[in-house]
Amino acid sequence: MTIPFIGFEEMDNRLTWEGVTNALRDGHKLPEASITDGFAYRGDDTLLSRAAWIDGLGVAVKSATVIPGNVAKGKPMIHGGVMVFDDTHGKLEAVIDFHLVTKWKTAGDSLLGAKILARSDSQVVLIVGAGTVARNLISAYSSAFPEASFLVWNRTHAKAIELVSLESKSHEIRAVEDLETAIFQADIVSCATMSTEPLLRGEWLQAGQHIDLIGAYRPDMREVDDAALNRARVFVDSRETTVRHIGELKIPIESGDFNAENIQGEFYELVAETASRQSNDEITLFKNGGGAHLDLMTSKYILKEWAK
Repeated sequence: MTIPFIGFEEMDNRLTWEGVTNALRDGHKLPEASITDGFAYRGDDTLLSRAAWIDGLGVAVKSATVIPGNVAKGKPMIHGGVMVFDDTHGKLEAVIDFHLVTKWKTAGDSLLGAKILARSDSQVVLIVGAGTVARNLISAYSSAFPEASFLVWNRTHAKAIELVSLESKSHEIRAVEDLETAIFQADIVSCATMSTEPLLRGEWLQAGQHIDLIGAYRPDMREVDDAALNRARVFVDSRETTVRHIGELKIPIESGDFNAENIQGEFYELVAETASRQSNDEITLFKNGGGAHLDLMTSKYILKEWAK
């Protein structure tokens, strides 16, 4: 029997943000995932190999290379694939394009966090970063906050302008040059950079904001400072895939500037409603760390839609 390969172009326009966030919600109502993460490094290059098994859903194994230097050579920075296995017999069901799974998992992860934690009346979304993930975030956030306008900040302002030009026909959106001023204007701040030094300062945060952190995925990467972590109520998609692996939390925990016990909840608790925003004035901060269990939930959603 031929194992299907499900490509990006074949499925991207058949998926919805509501569909993927529903799949993530439903996946977190099942028994907790068994997760293994493997990382190998060569200078700035990273090999990620992640696997998850959820009883009642199945198995996914995702491997990818992240080579930042490829960008200057005109080549994609990331290459990879996801193998999906059935739960009962362990049979390989499909291989899915890495970029398809990652697009919908990554922005869907942040969107579900915002649906649960951000104020429902949020009107201004600030996107920090201007890459592919940033564009996906605009699409995702506009699906749940249809009246929201967008601001885009990037270190290279020309790239923010370029992103705005691509999105201006569909959204109320503008590029901004001063990050501090933009944060003062935003209800939701979604940060998708590859920074190794904090960009967002705790003193800039405003009551009632929701902060969504996506970009950091290595032990040496972080997007907010210690003051931001200590001013906000901190949530994660998964303690297992963030606390010990990602600099956003790993660095301040090891230095003693942040206590892991101050993490208020992860998706299992957020979906079960045993953790939540407690007032309109508090600042919520959500760390999107990814994880193979989220890739599995997303992949099964893709496979289900493909089968239709």
